[in-house]
Amino acid sequence: MKGRIHSVETCGTVDGPGLRYIIFTQGCPMRCQFCHNPDTWKMGDGNIITVDELMEDIITYLPFFQASGGGVTVSGGEPLLQTKFVTALFKELKKHDIHTAIDTSGSTFTKSAAYLETLDELLDLTDLILLDLKQINPEKHQALTGLSNERILAFATYLKERNTPVWIRHVLVPERNDFDKDLHDLADFIDTLTNVEKIEVLPYHKLGVYKWETLGLDYQLEGIEPPTTARVRNAERILNKGMKATLQHV
Repeated sequence: MKGRIHSVETCGTVDGPGLRYIIFTQGCPMRCQFCHNPDTWKMGDGNIITVDELMEDIITYLPFFQASGGGVTVSGGEPLLQTKFVTALFKELKKHDIHTAIDTSGSTFTKSAAYLETLDELLDLTDLILLDLKQINPEKHQALTGLSNERILAFATYLKERNTPVWIRHVLVPERNDFDKDLHDLADFIDTLTNVEKIEVLPYHKLGVYKWETLGLDYQLEGIEPPTTARVRNAERILNKGMKATLQHV
């Protein structure tokens, strides 16, 4: 089984628990204004790599996974564009009892029988979903990412129905999604999900701007600076209100 891979990171610490081997897949249907890897967008680019080739490298890091409670995270791009490849990889990882995670927007989700059959096979092998919820307001989400959030929210609900463990991730972008009303509305939606283990607020940064320039793309966040620490803390407080209430109840 072969997949299109943009790159790998061998000792990641921010994409799931413990030390992670992170695979960045090639191809993404979204066009997020804050994307720091626009070179992952085009499906036909990247390197064609087999599951066996990846496993040969991954196994060398097995002692680090075991010591840190880490594992392998497949990110993107959008990994669910290559569901069969990720499934084949996770089957091999599970032979070595390696923790598996997927970092996804959920934007490919549909309720067709064929899609759900393929997705369920993968989710049965997945220990954790890192779900990127970028903006709860439909119109603002469309403007920010180029796509509706309807499928994304449906995917989140589907994960709840399956009781798949989820970490919510929210990139905080001034003038795009850093509005208290939107944050409260997003928090209200998150509160409907009973499978969320953690909520992370990731401050927007400009480290990938040079890639936009290299690719000749029009960077639409020109002049927008990263959020202040106070605004990041504000978002964390709002989005985690339901989590705190749950913990207090338990």
